[in-house]
Amino acid sequence: MCHYMRMNADNGVCSLGVDSQYVELAVEVFAMLADATRVRIILALRDGEMAVGALAEEVGKSPAAVSQHLAKMRLARMVSTRQDGTKVLYRLENEHARKLVADAIFQAEHALGEEPAHHRRDRKEGS
Repeated sequence: MCHYMRMNADNGVCSLGVDSQYVELAVEVFAMLADATRVRIILALRDGEMAVGALAEEVGKSPAAVSQHLAKMRLARMVSTRQDGTKVLYRLENEHARKLVADAIFQAEHALGEEPAHHRRDRKEGS
């Protein structure tokens, strides 16, 4: 998209002010979320901390598989950990991954061609 816009000759940034460094990092975030298990992990963690075993049960995968996904998500700073005795509890690092996943699901609802459930909820809450 940037190639269609004027470039600022001084700093190489699109006129929208989008720094290419952040665009590349954003692409990495989307790549990290391009996995159904990771999206399910984020959905499971939206209400708080969980141990690997509970997450594995929630997302329907083995603890070993969930641990591998969590390790990648931890490196990407999407999740963080807290030690509780012998358990390691995982939580979302911040609200952004949760919001990205929620918005992606809302976008997916639009793809079904009917009025999305989130629009119906918004209308009911506004009444």
